[in-house]
Amino acid sequence: MNVKDQSRAGIFLRAWEAIEKDNTVPLEEREGILKLIKVLAEAAETSSPTHEHDDEVKTITQKIISRHALMTLVKQQAGELDALKSLSLNLTSSLDLQTVLDAVVTEAMRLVKNARAAHIFLYSNAKLEFGSSLKSDGIRNKPLGMPRAEGLTNSVIKHGEQIIIEDIANHPLYKSIPYEWTGSIVGIPLKFKNSIVGVMNVSRSVVGPFSKADLRLISLLADQAAVAIYNASLHKLVTDLANTDSVTGLPNRRALDERLQDELRYAKQANSMFSVVMMDLDGFKNVNDVYGHAAGDEVLRSLFNYLSENMRTTDFLARYGGDELTLVIRDAGLEAAQTVTVKILELMKEYKLPFTTEKKVQLGISAGIAVFPTHAHSAGDLVRAADMALYQAKKHKRGSFIVANGATGPLNPLMLPSQD
Repeated sequence: MNVKDQSRAGIFLRAWEAIEKDNTVPLEEREGILKLIKVLAEAAETSSPTHEHDDEVKTITQKIISRHALMTLVKQQAGELDALKSLSLNLTSSLDLQTVLDAVVTEAMRLVKNARAAHIFLYSNAKLEFGSSLKSDGIRNKPLGMPRAEGLTNSVIKHGEQIIIEDIANHPLYKSIPYEWTGSIVGIPLKFKNSIVGVMNVSRSVVGPFSKADLRLISLLADQAAVAIYNASLHKLVTDLANTDSVTGLPNRRALDERLQDELRYAKQANSMFSVVMMDLDGFKNVNDVYGHAAGDEVLRSLFNYLSENMRTTDFLARYGGDELTLVIRDAGLEAAQTVTVKILELMKEYKLPFTTEKKVQLGISAGIAVFPTHAHSAGDLVRAADMALYQAKKHKRGSFIVANGATGPLNPLMLPSQD
């Protein structure tokens, strides 16, 4: 084979290798292009080695490579647009913060090849808080230790820029960890209006650089995630304010109604019981009469939070109105509800006013207990049953509690007198 034959063969060989290694092209289409190159190569070998023919071969080969590159680019961009559409749908479908965070890590694992895990930490008021995580084995939101002061997450916040680590095992940011990590990782700031609202880390099981396509897609995800997280966080803040009593900081009547519906659904699904304890302060009127309503509000805030801090995390204490409280106790029958109520009565004996007083103020508490489904089958009827028991306690057994008497049905419809 002369020099010109070798040159033509080299041109076709390079085209062949470029097409054969490209896995983005479907197998059938790739085979068709390779057959065409093979035909051209064979034709070039049997034809006369003229200068014009060499130019023609080069032109045809360059067109094949050029069109293939264009086709690959179009497919890649189409794939990215499809991914972007999927991101928009998933991240705007909910304003619940945890739902949004879970959707972001799910998309991150889907977009990055060889992804091992994705984590999000929220950043607010100069503090980091765990948001969400997903591993390649499907484990989601497993509690993690807080990011190291000199680690990747804090470095991303400090510099406000993306940090790519191609080999974790040999990078300064991971030299002080007590265990061996391998692979690669990218840390990306989640920015909204130039403010960092969080950091997303995506690790891979392989070392080496991230592809331009991976980085482009993960950056698109980060941009949309930041907006979605900001909106969800704002929605949560507004919702929390709407569901919070302005005086005590406890959940209010609206939040109580929502929680009762949640407990009702949970109890029916789990075939379990739950209890409602309605409580009213004894002697509180004297605080307002002697020291004024400002002092009364201070007592309510102090006392109600004192009781709340001594409740289980699964229980729900809300201000019902005035000096009334409502406690919802999950997975609790009558015996458990009575035990908790006795504990509250004991706590009242240990409570101290938040200010010094010349006159002695004696505060107590009375309560009424109702249990689902023993005393009622709806949230409204359950509260009414507990309230009726509270009324009896205030009337006959002040400073203690009474259990609702039997099942309570719905209220009879109110009949107004005829105007005829």
